[in-house]
Amino acid sequence: MTKATALITGASSGLGAEFARQLARRGADLVLVARDSAALEAVADRLRAEDGVAVEVLAADLTDAAGLDAVASRLTEPDHPIEVLVNNAGFGLDLDFAANAYAEEERHLDLHVRATMRLSHAALGAMLARGHGRIVNVASVAAFMPRGTYGAVKAWVVSFSRWANAVYRPRGVTVTAVCPGFTRTNFHERLGLAPGQEGIAPFLWLDAETVVREGLRDAARGKPVSIPSLRYTVLIGLMRILPGPISARLAKTGR
Repeated sequence: MTKATALITGASSGLGAEFARQLARRGADLVLVARDSAALEAVADRLRAEDGVAVEVLAADLTDAAGLDAVASRLTEPDHPIEVLVNNAGFGLDLDFAANAYAEEERHLDLHVRATMRLSHAALGAMLARGHGRIVNVASVAAFMPRGTYGAVKAWVVSFSRWANAVYRPRGVTVTAVCPGFTRTNFHERLGLAPGQEGIAPFLWLDAETVVREGLRDAARGKPVSIPSLRYTVLIGLMRILPGPISARLAKTGR
């Protein structure tokens, strides 16, 4: 990673901040993207001080056309190339689609699918021209089970990543979907859930450091899909062979 630059969306907290920390420790310079410029600057200051890397801050709302254009433009700058793109920005909604505000569902779709597609397209053009690069798309184990529109958008991310890796890996650019299970970040707090209210068994919780470390390891190996932790690898294997009604009931666990 020495001298390479990684651009990370949703980098102000959670998995995004952890991707930034681990990539900085591997020697990568960074471009951090999120809506909250103050939170980004705090992350950037810490990484500059701890790891001595160069860190750019790019405040942008990826559900806004102007914000998405700005990040896509940064990905294509020839004089300051991006070697690694981490599409991490995202948020969750209640599983009851009918009860959710449609505007929020549309924003949810735009961020997880449209923004991932646009930024991947921008990055691929530049990376393929150089003959090397890496794209990491943060998906979820929800992609493999019936779990509302969150599962649906993450299934798109996984399907796209599988295809893109098969097509572009021979040309030097790998695309990996990292699929965490329930992970201790501020993701559930943003859904209005206090710790302990998620309805998830303690053994199913992962820590962000492990998720990112295993995800980056699998991305470096060129794997199309990464499911951090053996417990979730086994669980998803079981979900694939269980009858549909049983899988659907299990998928309702937690929020």
